[in-house]
Amino acid sequence: MATNTPTAAQLCLKCLLTLLTVAIAVATSFAYLSLDLSQLFSADAAAEMLGFLLTFFPPELSSAFLARIVGGMLETLAVSAVGTLCAAVLGFGLALPASRLYGDALRTLSRLLLNLLRSIPELVWAALTVLAVGLGPFAGTLALALHTAGVLGRLFAEALENAPRTPARALMEKGTPAALVFAYGTLPCVWPQFLAYILYRWETNIRAAAILGFVGAGGLGQMLYFELSLFHMPQACTVIIAMLALAAVVDTASAIMRVGRHS
Repeated sequence: MATNTPTAAQLCLKCLLTLLTVAIAVATSFAYLSLDLSQLFSADAAAEMLGFLLTFFPPELSSAFLARIVGGMLETLAVSAVGTLCAAVLGFGLALPASRLYGDALRTLSRLLLNLLRSIPELVWAALTVLAVGLGPFAGTLALALHTAGVLGRLFAEALENAPRTPARALMEKGTPAALVFAYGTLPCVWPQFLAYILYRWETNIRAAAILGFVGAGGLGQMLYFELSLFHMPQACTVIIAMLALAAVVDTASAIMRVGRHS
């Protein structure tokens, strides 16, 4: 009896054709964009980059400036945490109709809204919210919440659609109200995924919150923009180190939460 299982030679030919296609695409992209890597690795470029990096050292470590840094770190952390929390609530509210729980019409409308929220970058949202509420962390919080709600809402909706139906069906057969069926039959199945998504977006938002300061949304990003605009490189170096430290702290806290969830 003949089989249609591909032979090793056919698989190798497909691999070679795929690699050749990728190589042609990469080469074409380099040619189209006029990218010349030799300029990056030239001696002059290396000397200029090294000279520029040396202007950042030594970092500014005065007590007054470090106090400002701590305040900026706390502000950035608060913006990312509150923005992620608001996004999780809004995203969950939009995920319910987006997951076919209330019919196709609401599903289409809510998915369009989720697409709109996440297709607009945080910087654009921040520019709009700064115009609406003025400069400061409130604008950054709103910007993160709006963009992240679109991301989390889509992920929550996909998780709800793929949730196991057996627990919910068993409760429905016993005459349990629909709200309790969702709370006790569906939500426990998807809650671990929800938590993982929220923690991941919190890690992402801590970096985004730092960048949003460039449009006046407060925190470390606003400090970095101010110091760079005045060519205060040692102060800018301290701000960058604070950003790296804050990102490391958030990554560690998120990992600890995940370990606690699985234990």
